Formats: sequence, C-alpha cells, structure tokens
Amino acid sequence: MLGPKDSLAYHETGRPGKIELRATKPCLTPSDLRLAYLPGAVHVAASIAEDPANVFRYTSRGNLVGVITNGTAVPELGNVGPAAAKPVQEGLSVLFKRLADIDVFNLELDTTDPERFIDAVRLLEPTFGGVTLRDIRVSEGLTISDRLNECMNIPVFNQNLYASAVVASAALINALKIVGKKMEEVQVVICGIGSGGMGCARLFLKLGVQPENLLVYNSGGLLHGDRTDIPEYARGLVRRDPARTLADGMRGADVFLGFSTGGIVTREMVRSMNWSPIVFALATPEPEISYEEAKSSRREAIVATGLSEYPNAILDILSFPYILRGALDVHATQITEGMLLAAARALAEVAREEVVESVERAYGNTRFNFGPDYLLPKPIDPRILIRESAAVAEQAAREGVARKVVEKEAYQESLTVRLGTGRETLRDLQMKARQKNLRVVFSDGASEAVLRACGTLIGEGIARPVLLGQEREIREALERLDLDLSQVEMIDPAGSPLFRSYVDEYFRMRHRRGIMLDEAKRRIKRRDHFAAMMLHSGDVDMMVGGASIHYGEALRTILEIIGPAPGVRKISSHHMVLLPKRIYFLADCGIIIDPSGEDLAEVAILAANRARSLGIEPCVAMLSFSSYGSVDHPLARKVRQATQLVKERDPDLMVDGEIQLATALDSRIRRRFFPFSTLKTDANVLVFPDLQSGNIALDLVRCLTDAVIVGPLLTGTRLPAHLRQYGVTAEEIVNLTTVGVVEAATTAAGTG
Repeated sequence: MLGPKDSLAYHETGRPGKIELRATKPCLTPSDLRLAYLPGAVHVAASIAEDPANVFRYTSRGNLVGVITNGTAVPELGNVGPAAAKPVQEGLSVLFKRLADIDVFNLELDTTDPERFIDAVRLLEPTFGGVTLRDIRVSEGLTISDRLNECMNIPVFNQNLYASAVVASAALINALKIVGKKMEEVQVVICGIGSGGMGCARLFLKLGVQPENLLVYNSGGLLHGDRTDIPEYARGLVRRDPARTLADGMRGADVFLGFSTGGIVTREMVRSMNWSPIVFALATPEPEISYEEAKSSRREAIVATGLSEYPNAILDILSFPYILRGALDVHATQITEGMLLAAARALAEVAREEVVESVERAYGNTRFNFGPDYLLPKPIDPRILIRESAAVAEQAAREGVARKVVEKEAYQESLTVRLGTGRETLRDLQMKARQKNLRVVFSDGASEAVLRACGTLIGEGIARPVLLGQEREIREALERLDLDLSQVEMIDPAGSPLFRSYVDEYFRMRHRRGIMLDEAKRRIKRRDHFAAMMLHSGDVDMMVGGASIHYGEALRTILEIIGPAPGVRKISSHHMVLLPKRIYFLADCGIIIDPSGEDLAEVAILAANRARSLGIEPCVAMLSFSSYGSVDHPLARKVRQATQLVKERDPDLMVDGEIQLATALDSRIRRRFFPFSTLKTDANVLVFPDLQSGNIALDLVRCLTDAVIVGPLLTGTRLPAHLRQYGVTAEEIVNLTTVGVVEAATTAAGTG
C-alpha cells in the first residue's frame, strides 16, 4: 500500500527531512544570548576544563548519541553510499527520540576504509555520550565496533549486530522456560553469518549455549574446518560436525534461528527437529519459513518471526533505545555483553509478568498471558523503558563501567515521567483502532487528502473506508496520486442501490419538516446527506463529512439526520491536543456560540466522558476570566452555575470552576493561593465559557506550539459522525478517524 511517491512526499513536505535542532534554553533577550554564547559560555567552559565530568552537567553530551554509518549495507539496497544512507539514519534518530527521549546527530562518513572510519569516530568522542553504528558491511562493521570499544571511553553500540540479538535472546530465554529445556543442553542451529546472525551467536554462547552444541550455516553450508571461504570474523564458530547441510543440522536440533534468506526451511525440516522445537525465522520481508507453515509442521512448535503482524515478533525497537538510555544515564564507558544480557533478561521478565491494562486495552481488551504465543512484551508496554534501561544501568555499575551511580527506585521513577503520556497516545490509539477496524464513510471521496488518508487507514488496519463520489473521478484522482486503493469501496450516491431506500427513509423523517419527495431525492444525491443516511441505516459505523460544503451546512445535515443522543440537549465538539508530555481536551471550540450554564455543564460532562472512552482519567476546569468569585459578573456567574451542575450530575468527576487557565494548569498557584481547590492534579479537560474564547485559544495552540491537534470531534451525537474542515491534511484525517473509531467502539461497548 505504501508507494514511492508517498514516501518521497512525506520526506519532502515542509522542511525536508525528519529531524531538526532546537534550543532548550530561552534565547530571546540580549541577556539570554550573552548567557548562551559569550561571555556566559566561557564560565561553563572553564568549569569543564577544571573538572571534565562537568560536561555532563552543563552540556547536552550526556543525552546525545552519534548514529554513524558509511552506507555500505543499507537495508534492501546494500552499498549505496553515505548520502543515500541518510534517510534511514534520520529515521533511526526519530525512534531514539520518540522511544527513549535520546537526542541524535546522524553522521554519514564518506569512506570504506575501516582505519579512516575508526579515526574519524574516535576523534569525535568529546561530542557524544554514546555512539551507534549501523548499516556498515558486516566484515568491516565488526572490526570497527570492536576496535572502537577498545579505544573509546564512551559506549559504542553496533545496532545491526546486537539490537535484534538482544530481543532474540529474551525470546529464547522464555521459550526454553516454557518447554522446560536448559540453555546448557539444547542443540542450536543458526543460519546466516551477517551481523544479526553473528550477534545472536555471540549472545547465545554468553547465555550458556555450549560451543559444541551451536552449529552455524550460511549459503555454503556448515561453517567447518575444511572450508576456505569463511570470513575471519566467523572463524570462532567453525565446528567439526558431519551435519554439513542445513537440513542435516536441523535434524534433532532444539532451536533454529535464521537471519538469512526467505523460504529456505521446509515443513519437513521443522518436523525433523527435537520435541517442542523453537523456530525463530527472522529473515525479512520473507522469513526462512512462514509463521503458518512452521506452526502447522509441529503442533507444539514455538515460532517467532521478524514480522510485527505475528505473535512473538522479534523487533529491534524492543532493545536499542532502552540499552542506550540506560548506558547514557550512568555515563557508561562502554556497553558490555553483560549489559546486553541484562537487557535481554529484563525484557524476558516483563513478558512473564501480568500484562498491564493499558496494553490489553490497546489491543481490543485482548488477554495476553505468558506462553508459546507471548514470549515478548508488546512494543507499547510502558514497562520496557523502565525495566530494560534500569537493568542496563545496574549492570554497568556492577561491571565497573558506570561513572555515575543511580538509585534504582528514583531512577525508575525518572524514566516513568521522562516521556510523559502525550508522545505515545496516538500510537496507542491506533493499536486500539486496529482491533475495531470499523467501516467509515468519507463523503469527499475524490479529495486528495482523503485518498492519501485512506491509504494509511487501510495499510495500518485502522478502518475500512467507503468513498462517496463518481467512481471515474475517484479513480482518476488515484491515478494522479499513484495510489493503489483497490480494496476500498466506492459508491456514487445517485447510482447506488441504496438510493431509493434512503430517499424513502429521509422523506419519512423530514416530511413534516417541509421536505417534499422531490426535495428528498435532491438532498440524498448530496454526498454528506447520503453519508449521514448510511450511518443512520447502520450500513457504516462512522462518517466523516467533507469540506466541499460550508461547515455549518454540513453540521445541519448531521443535526437533522443523526441528531443528538438520548438525554443530550445540544451537540458540541472537542479537540484533543497532544503535547510531548501532556494531553488536553478543549471544549467547545467549534459549535455552541454563547452557551448557557446548562449548556456548559453538558459540554463538560460529554468531554469528560470522551476522555474516559480513550482511557484517560479526566480532570475538568471550567474556565473563566475570574477565579473562585474574584469578580461578580454575569459571565463568571454562568461558569460558577455550570460547575455546580456538573458536580451534582457527576459527583465522581474531578471538576472545579470558575477558574482562570493558569490556575487550572499550575498546581503551585493552587497550593499557594487556592488550597481549597478540588483539583488534585492539573486539569486536562478545559471547558471554555464561549465559542469565541475557545476558538481563539485553540488557534493560539495551533499557531504557537508543535502540538498535534485532533478534531473537531463532534460530541453528543446519536451516532458517531465527524466533520473535516478546510485545509485539513491527510495526517489530520487519519488522526481524527483513529480517535473517532476508538471513541465510537468504546461508547458502543458501554451501551451495548
């Protein structure tokens, strides 16, 4: 589904690339600039010259990793050189920041000479707290990483060698625990002597696999002493064994691990293995044997692949960000194999524990239990960062390579708050939406933004789109955009078999509201009316109205066909605002112009319920220009009245008002001036006193911050219907649909 044009457009849009450098200190006033540069920085430089350890105290070095390559082994492309390697490098930088809050400089060195590469990286040591090497041809890469580990006094991590190997080691620990076999006794076969296979071989031996029980193969068969084509770096894995072919080696083996080529393992080879075989087929995009084939070969087989759509996915993102996080936080001088094994054991331990509720919710309330289909925690498990990084930090201290000692509980708490909730919310919501996969109709079927969004929605399994419009126009648009949406359903309202029944139903609904039959026919030909009737009739689960007509007109269509839910007086809206460490719900910024106190109370309760439907505990602030009666004005009294109504109708809801925004969001102000406030935490649901203030606040956030804003999401409708506004991007449509699907599914489950 993801084509070259999509990828190129993604990287080109806005500022080219995926990363940028930002200041972390105020740099606005002349005084700020003097502090940041000269003469202020001179005092810091003098302090570091006196005590070099102060570089971690006063500069970003302690949280800065260099991701370095020469582009000789870029995935799926091979030796394309340093410039072509940069997009992958930037992508890795994004993952480091998103998953572990690590800053990255990516460096692409224009040399294939290992000595020049080593010299260049070694000279950069004062810049970084750690170095990650990747996409370097295996023979040179192993030499480079081993030599740099010897000569540098900061962690050097060969990602291709060890990132997946750590995860595979965790999976092996747990698989052997399930089948009741001992590491020291199992026969292990590894196929592939690239970086991944070599890393697994090294760590498996450190875990306790006996050298004589480890057979390693490549395309030439077993690595044995009679061969003259074995690279120097793999000579330590040479074995004298009669099992010269992979099929011979797998006969009677307990474990197979592949980092080689797709389709080289057959069902018969799996059947020839020892009882309860463990099969890790990690070649991508095609495993050595597919998950289905391996499972069907032996009922008791434990199977893992490198593909995220199957159980036990061995993914490198489960290791490398957290290993570097732990090493950086103790100012480690190196990353030892002991630290890598500590990360693997911590990862394995998390999988054996009861799965946290948020993870199960994200997977549609699926129950996960440690066993053959659950060897590893899901990537969204928040405990991975905490436990794996802490294990690495502790092991570094035990081995004497940590220059800074951290107290375990305090360190784990700091990891808990490092990323916050906002950063990962959309990813978690997408996981939840995949479990629902609702049918969503888009009234603007030929819109470029909608079509691009639908490509993502289908590819990620978030929703099943239905596009309204003339099929010829939609297909022409798809051809222009080079998009393949062959799976998507397209409906022309005027030619649809549903048209007549929708006309009859709409006429029945509106004939006493001045609608004649001919007018009903004209209206149902309109795409927003047709979409609303699809939702009303149960032919789709949710609708997203278009921007081809004015927002107010589109809203009227929803009001007359869908209408408010039972017990709801007025439909309102809310926006989700996602910041790196916080999530806010802003209501109402889109519909009710001058709400009464009764209206505001309803808006607050509806927005709070929407927060709950997304798994977020609401804390509501009823906003005003006044705090707690400081001004006796009708506008303030309205908010005061609304607050009282909310407390009466939802006594369990944490709510306070009338209250100024700063008071709602700053606990220090509340503690000092308003200790009686009922807000025990800073508010995350902000209810504005009128549309003017809400809309202005929303636009301020949109224009002055890097927040991700999702909305407007209509609240209080009888059925889930939303409207996209002018200028909305494909990404914004995806986000709105994702949140709408999760809300709709949760609300339906609660009322079903």
